Amino acid sequence: MKYLENAVTVISGAASGIGAASSRRLAGAGARMVLGDIDEGGLKKLVADIDSAGGKAVYKVTDVTHLEDFESLVALAESTYGPVDVLVNNAGLMLFSYWEERAIADWDRMIDVNLRGYLHGIAAVLPSMLERKAGRILNIDSVAGHRAGEAGGVYAATKFFIQGMTESLRKEVGASHGIQVGMVSPGVIDTGWPYKVHDGRAKDVAIDLSRQAIKPEAVAEAVAFALNQPPSVAINEVIVTPVDQAW
Repeated sequence: MKYLENAVTVISGAASGIGAASSRRLAGAGARMVLGDIDEGGLKKLVADIDSAGGKAVYKVTDVTHLEDFESLVALAESTYGPVDVLVNNAGLMLFSYWEERAIADWDRMIDVNLRGYLHGIAAVLPSMLERKAGRILNIDSVAGHRAGEAGGVYAATKFFIQGMTESLRKEVGASHGIQVGMVSPGVIDTGWPYKVHDGRAKDVAIDLSRQAIKPEAVAEAVAFALNQPPSVAINEVIVTPVDQAW
């Protein structure tokens, strides 16, 4: 079925990685894409790619750590296409470090993007969805939301938060207001994330993990599956990992 056709879809962190792959995939299914990221060059290229493939997309430079930025992105969606049907909370940071390193700046950045960024997205779309008793909210989580790995303690903590937040949201606004709420939780994905980690033992762990990574397009397929459902169906979680990922 074509439940994504003409769906007004806001996605954060759209300029690269899982966000870009998902944007292309959803646009190919007929969704009208509204793309947010801090990387304007990446957004421009993505919009051009979608347009050239026959899809529809607009963008706005968006820092998800600021609520007003996310609200402006939603306002762009509404003024261009209409009320937001789908939110994909995707913008995130994966910065590895050991606790003993006290990488407080990295901890704060992950809290701001991975937690506040998702909360801001929900706050921006929820009033309209509640009023219409319709909408889809999909949070990109991680297998780290099930299991904390070496040098990834704070990152995993942010993803455990998303697990709890999504479950609460599903029970509170899904069950009573008809909003479809769910998660896609990737394993090791080839997005270049290890090279954002500071040099040291934690970076070695990240690079070693990345050797088994699969492409973001695999996650994009799961995103499309989770969203392309009739209004009565919520996909609570899809986990996508490399075949040889043993955790």
